[in-house]
Amino acid sequence: MSRKNTLVATIILGIFILGILVVLPIEEGILGKRGVRLGLDLQGGVHIVYRADLSAVEPGGQEEALNSAVAILQNRVNPLGVTEPVIQIQGEDRIVVDLPGLSISDQDKERLARVDILEFGEKVSDNETAKWENELGKWKPATAVIDGEEKALTSRYFKTNTQVGLDNMSRIELHFEWNEEGKQLSEEITGRLIGEQLGIFDGNEPLRGESGRPIAPVVQAKIVDRGVITGLTRNDAEQLSRQLNFGRLPVPLEIVYDQTISPILGSDFIDMSVRAGLFGILMVVLFMILNYRLSGVLACLALAYYAVLVMALFKLIPVTLTLAGLGGFILSIGMAVDANVLIFARMKEEIRQGLTLGAAIEVGFDRAWSAIRDSNVTTLITCGVLYWVGSIVAAGAPVKGFALTLAIGVLISMFTAITVTRTLLRLFIGKALARRTRLFIS
Repeated sequence: MSRKNTLVATIILGIFILGILVVLPIEEGILGKRGVRLGLDLQGGVHIVYRADLSAVEPGGQEEALNSAVAILQNRVNPLGVTEPVIQIQGEDRIVVDLPGLSISDQDKERLARVDILEFGEKVSDNETAKWENELGKWKPATAVIDGEEKALTSRYFKTNTQVGLDNMSRIELHFEWNEEGKQLSEEITGRLIGEQLGIFDGNEPLRGESGRPIAPVVQAKIVDRGVITGLTRNDAEQLSRQLNFGRLPVPLEIVYDQTISPILGSDFIDMSVRAGLFGILMVVLFMILNYRLSGVLACLALAYYAVLVMALFKLIPVTLTLAGLGGFILSIGMAVDANVLIFARMKEEIRQGLTLGAAIEVGFDRAWSAIRDSNVTTLITCGVLYWVGSIVAAGAPVKGFALTLAIGVLISMFTAITVTRTLLRLFIGKALARRTRLFIS
């Protein structure tokens, strides 16, 4: 074996060892310290697509508004207990939110996208239109005129310093403080509502206390700087406080698509995918060995190398594996040996024409390269188109997952077929086995 081939073989072995250290154990590799990230369809969770109303945004400011909305959504999601939420812009006006391993209520989905998390209301008088209605009566937004403009009192005027505390009776309180504009609104509204209830609403529903009754305190005095909300459970108060502290969204968001997937269904998908993958790999291995004998065995070793390398990249990038992504990975396993089939077919022809194994290897790889290159490039172009389509449609995550895993698989398969398999075959040049051509052709 030449010095150059020895060096290449050593590098290949080193990469393989590093790949194994990244992949194993699956939950958290020795290197990289990451587990395999599973998508919603495998782990279960919530997939939501919001449409942003950009009609009021100045021309040229749409991208900044969307980026700001993504950052605020990320912070609002964190109190829900999601370890790895995926929040990204899709197309020109949509934001996709994936919450793996979590099931949330419709109210939480709406709250995430609400410009104002809390709104304050006052009782309606005769012939007035009500926005809310509950067991305490009918309500309209509590408003005041500031600088000639009527504005509603909402949590958009909270400073980002709300916190949970206890009163003298050790009851939970949510403390908040108004900004300058909020002070003016609160002073005027509470000044005219002394002795009356001030309702607090969470979207279309009243904010309810631990007892289940709507929270609507009676205004005892004019409130200017700060206030408290009582009656909440500690968990509700802490979650609400964290979400309020992350500010208001720059644009309204509307839910256009949402899907909840059961973790049980996801585990079933994993089991079926693993079985399908193992069966597919077994069929490929049998085909290669029966048709190409020792060359087929070496191709299968290269296939194992390929699988380790791909899984290591999935962990390091990291790639979120969906059911469609697993399908792309399994498909790429079959495609990973396509190059070997082309090469070995060429080698057969050259050996039958009287060339030695070493010459047949070099000629086979050289003559098959153009076909391998062109077929893989066309597949990569298709993957690029699929990824682009998946980026602009509401339910395009599975399409993107399929395209991404297939593209990674195709790129790695070119390396393993051209470099790894070739290096393994070169190990036999000059050996006694190289003269036994029946080991390499059927």
